[in-house]
Amino acid sequence: MPIQTINPNTNQTVKSFEEMTDQAVDAAVAQAVTAFASWKKTTYPERAALLHRVADLMRAQKAALATTITLEMGKLIAQAEGEIELSADILDYYADHGAQFLADKPLEPEYGEAFVRHSPVGVLLGIEPWNFPFYQVARFAAPNLMVGNTVLIKHASNVPQCAQALEALFAEAGAPAGLYTNLLLSGKRASALVADKRIKGVSLTGSEDAGASVAAEAGKYLKKSVLELGGSDAFIILEDADLDKTVEWAVVGRMNNNGQCCVASKRFIAVESIADAFLAKFKDKLAHLKVGDPMDRTMELGPLSSEAAAVQLADQVQRSVVAGATVVLGGQRLDRPGAFMAPTILTDLKPGIPAYHEELFGPVASFYRVKDEQAAIDLANDSTFGLGGSVFTQDEARGQRVADQLDTGMVFINHPTWTQADLPFGGTKRSGYGRELSELGISEFVNKKLIRVSALTDPF
Repeated sequence: MPIQTINPNTNQTVKSFEEMTDQAVDAAVAQAVTAFASWKKTTYPERAALLHRVADLMRAQKAALATTITLEMGKLIAQAEGEIELSADILDYYADHGAQFLADKPLEPEYGEAFVRHSPVGVLLGIEPWNFPFYQVARFAAPNLMVGNTVLIKHASNVPQCAQALEALFAEAGAPAGLYTNLLLSGKRASALVADKRIKGVSLTGSEDAGASVAAEAGKYLKKSVLELGGSDAFIILEDADLDKTVEWAVVGRMNNNGQCCVASKRFIAVESIADAFLAKFKDKLAHLKVGDPMDRTMELGPLSSEAAAVQLADQVQRSVVAGATVVLGGQRLDRPGAFMAPTILTDLKPGIPAYHEELFGPVASFYRVKDEQAAIDLANDSTFGLGGSVFTQDEARGQRVADQLDTGMVFINHPTWTQADLPFGGTKRSGYGRELSELGISEFVNKKLIRVSALTDPF
């Protein structure tokens, strides 16, 4: 895939970039190794100060950075600004709490004294997606730089200017050369880079295929990996849900980031007694969304990230209809320039229909009606994915009981699956493994070293 900025609002190519040569990549890895040798000796306050400076620069340059996001992948400009704020918050969060998270953990052995010390492991490779080009990087880079590791970032090929802007922020903040390095590479070359003995771990956010490829390489060379892959989050509506508020959250959950979130609400599962009312209100809201230029602040839905993404999503819908799905709303591309898909609702979905099994990455909602709570739980769990999910009910205890039975890494009650710095993020099943964010996110790429102090007279 060529490394290019293509404005998805118009499908016009803005700028093209050359991939790095093998020699340039080798030099970048070597520089990261050199940087690690000194960075691992810095103090937590020194590391925190750098992260705070990067966060401050992000906020100061928010307008320009957000515009770059919107230009490259079509995010609504207000949401792009929100992404910059969230990314800065993550940097500040680890700067403020990293030392506490990484403090020695005392143990109580039968003899002597012992504690666990968290040590950095070295150079890490982060392979990041286009849908949140700043946030996804922040949640990988911030904790690992605080640990004392150094990072190489292979960003998605359609957001090269976002990738360059991030590297520039670290340089402007005074990061030493090699601490944070952007690699302009294809995905295939990035997977091959995992074999480099100088790289000690790899984290990928992306597709199942990309995750399988990277995990295989990491396993082959005995390296730690963290994977955040696809999702098909269930949005369960029980009969006692506050209908109007639930519909409002359903629209946000499905259409945030133009429907292109791993944790977007994708499968709407309503119990029979509330299903018709929910669907009518949900359909009406989606039908009246303002769709257009993502730089226009009056718009509520923008384009998909690329023409290829729009073609793929339309094909998934068409194949599902041929297999027996019913289109309740939309179902087709919009007749206008750009990578636009109409807001769509599919129903009558059964096993064997593509939309029942596949992740729909865009403004397409799958709707199901079920007999009762247990049927909703069973359907929610009938997925190869296990990233997030949500339950809507006015009975908090009931919501927690349902949440406990969902096979996912995250469950939200009366809110779509969401993200913030102090909540762990990650999934199970084919949605990947490992966690990012919160205290859990800082402990993935560390050497949890046991140090034991014994008296010469202590027995073995």
